[in-house]
Amino acid sequence: MEFRIATLSEIDEVLTLHQKYQIDSINENDKSDGFITTAFTKAHLVELIQIEQGLFVAINDDVIVAYAMSASWNYWSKWPMFEYMIKKLPELSYEGIELNINNSYQYGPVCVDKSIRNSGVFEALFEFALTEMSKRYPVLVTFVNKINTRSFAAHTRKVKLDVIQEFEFNNNYYYELACKTER
Repeated sequence: MEFRIATLSEIDEVLTLHQKYQIDSINENDKSDGFITTAFTKAHLVELIQIEQGLFVAINDDVIVAYAMSASWNYWSKWPMFEYMIKKLPELSYEGIELNINNSYQYGPVCVDKSIRNSGVFEALFEFALTEMSKRYPVLVTFVNKINTRSFAAHTRKVKLDVIQEFEFNNNYYYELACKTER
């Protein structure tokens, strides 16, 4: 298994994996095993790779089997959900650090193909992305929809993120989570 920052030539493959698990296109039978709420275009991923260096992939036998996204709050600000999170960020702190757009970043979504779940790929990809982002930020922030119990369990049990608050946005309920990037 290889873990690295994605290249522009891999965007179509990442989008194909993303489409399998995105809330608007996921097979109904797969939804209980986790889903992604944010939709992305090719242009979004070009920016994520070229400007943010924040698209991380796991490759097995020359196939992308998982990805994780991480980027500055500026990158995420074009989506209403993240705009809301940015507005509320100064009200939050984590382990004595008052959070802001300069000392934290948004991690996620993360997507692991169901063919390799529970193999340690999620944890290894998370740690790879965290190490890369620790060069720029001391705190990771993310959110999980409360109905996405698989994602919540993975993030709190497997990679030990802490819940820093719960919030509602657009008639959905979320956990907001954080961790220090230096662990």
